[in-house]
Amino acid sequence: MKQLDLYQKEFAAHFANPEIKTALEKSLDLVRAHKRIFFLGNGGSNSICSHMMEDYMKMGRKHTMSFTDAAMITCYGNDYGWERAMEEWIIAQFNPGDLLIAISSSGESKNILNAVKKAKEMKGKVITLSGFTKENTLAKLGDVNIVVPSSTRSYGIVENFHSTILHIILDELQGL
Repeated sequence: MKQLDLYQKEFAAHFANPEIKTALEKSLDLVRAHKRIFFLGNGGSNSICSHMMEDYMKMGRKHTMSFTDAAMITCYGNDYGWERAMEEWIIAQFNPGDLLIAISSSGESKNILNAVKKAKEMKGKVITLSGFTKENTLAKLGDVNIVVPSSTRSYGIVENFHSTILHIILDELQGL
């Protein structure tokens, strides 16, 4: 199977990269140090945010929030425009010392980039999860940046790796 071979090759390459262990350790330190964690993403990444918000709250015992409620998304999008919707949500909810986990497969989503910049301005910490190329904009903005390069620009590979990374951090947090 062509896709199984591709996933095995890409995941093996990502986990063999020594930078990933360092990034995971730094991310775990940030998660441990913060009581409030915010998750942001679009599309499939937004689904990851919803899932992780629940798991980090239930199993990690963290206060979590994510920009995933449909009414809230449409309210903020309508009132502030899509590029500023998440930034305005950060302004309303985020406090200095909070942690933002921002997920964008391309690393170029303007709404995510604006929210990350605002969280940094507000003296928060940021973990970014992005993909496709190491040169994407989001990969330069976080306190920890995890990039999943994908020569095929496969959303499936990038999104599944992001989910795996967040599960690894949570499992380590729980001491599993």
